[in-house]
Amino acid sequence: MDLPAPTGDGVHVDMRGGPYRTILRLATPTMIAMLSQSIVNEIDIVFFAQLPCPESSNGQAALAPSLIALWAFGGSLSAISVGTQALTARRAAEGNREDAGAVLMNAATFALVAGAIFTIIGFLILDPLMHALVKNPDAADYAVSYTRFRFLGIVSMAMTFAFKAFFDGLGQTRIHMVSALVMNAVNIGLCWLLIFGNAGAPRMGPPGAGLAALLSTWVGLAIMIAYGAKRDYRRVYQWFDRKKLSWSITWQILRLAIPGGIATMAVMVGFGFFLFVVGKLDALTGKAAVTAGACGATEAVNGAATTAIIGILKLTFTACLAFGTATATLVGTSLGEKDPQKAAMFGWSSVKLGLLLFGILGVAEGILFTKPILAFVSHSPAVQEAALLPFRMMGLATPVIAVAMILTQALFGAGNSRFVMIVELILHFTCLMPLAWLFGVTFGGGLPGIWASAVIYAVALAAAMVWKFARGDWKTTRI
Repeated sequence: MDLPAPTGDGVHVDMRGGPYRTILRLATPTMIAMLSQSIVNEIDIVFFAQLPCPESSNGQAALAPSLIALWAFGGSLSAISVGTQALTARRAAEGNREDAGAVLMNAATFALVAGAIFTIIGFLILDPLMHALVKNPDAADYAVSYTRFRFLGIVSMAMTFAFKAFFDGLGQTRIHMVSALVMNAVNIGLCWLLIFGNAGAPRMGPPGAGLAALLSTWVGLAIMIAYGAKRDYRRVYQWFDRKKLSWSITWQILRLAIPGGIATMAVMVGFGFFLFVVGKLDALTGKAAVTAGACGATEAVNGAATTAIIGILKLTFTACLAFGTATATLVGTSLGEKDPQKAAMFGWSSVKLGLLLFGILGVAEGILFTKPILAFVSHSPAVQEAALLPFRMMGLATPVIAVAMILTQALFGAGNSRFVMIVELILHFTCLMPLAWLFGVTFGGGLPGIWASAVIYAVALAAAMVWKFARGDWKTTRI
């Protein structure tokens, strides 16, 4: 299909060159940005591996529950990006550029106010939450101190997502790429200083990574605001105008974002319980008390293995999400142009690309380079052994995960976030959570049994999203 295309100048989305080239043009900067942004968390795993045992394994075991808590608060709030991107793409395609600018003003303001409230709530429940999720006392203490710093970045996290969604909705995905690259360069440098106490900095250990991430997220937000303040964006979209503050516009954003936020909360609760089962497995098997030959002291093996797997796969998932984000923009823009067939074409084209690219990556992760990858993120032989089979399973499931994430974002772009919310709620509470306990503990499947529940969840999610997108009733959604 030959796609008409304006210039991609920040006013129109560039659709020249056919669907695959268009998707790659938008997805590649987003993928670079998201992969580099994942370094904010994943570099911690690599740095922690350089610490002496058991500080290394306990620090790694603390990361996954800490990030679950962060995303339960900041991630659910950052779902404001769902409504922001969908409305920006739709309004810009309709030619209502000032209305698109009003979306940004209201989204950023809401993120600022709500982010402060979420930070306060998070601090009040942080300590008991981390000790409930992490059974190893040392790992739980690291989780509390690390997460305190990360919670102070909830405001910057949510506001960055608002700006990112605005620019992504315009097809300007390179802007967040620049911000993310600078932000993560700052994060790496600060981690090197604060975790190990290099160059005269205080040695903070794992909590130092939390402080480094906090400071770097505010740097990233400053760059996004600076781009938005450029004359072209201020003149065309007139977003920086307090007169554009409107509860009706905010509600339009939230009406799309709230289901996305609830879906995010469901994901975090589901995986929070997933981590609880992993911790329970450590307690039941006695692997939380490995002594000589591993780390020489208490080591949360299954917890550390799960953190390592999540850390590696999160890089893959963010790449999948990049294709989904590009698809959401193209679906929203096409619907704004009153061309639902073009919207569907972009969705299925992105799925085909995802199956090809992430199928290759899945073979690399699940078969070809499984052991070297695990050796890179953990120096503990016990952790590597525990993670091997679950990582193979998840690696081979990568193309299925890609389909699920791409079509989830495509439905978000169409404004059909309620369906995604319902599916996530059903699958987490009737599939992932009960099966993790049954396969891992009740039936004695151990860590591979727990991760088998994640594979089943991914297959079911992909099937639901394919069915909904193929049905096509999302084409008539009004926002």
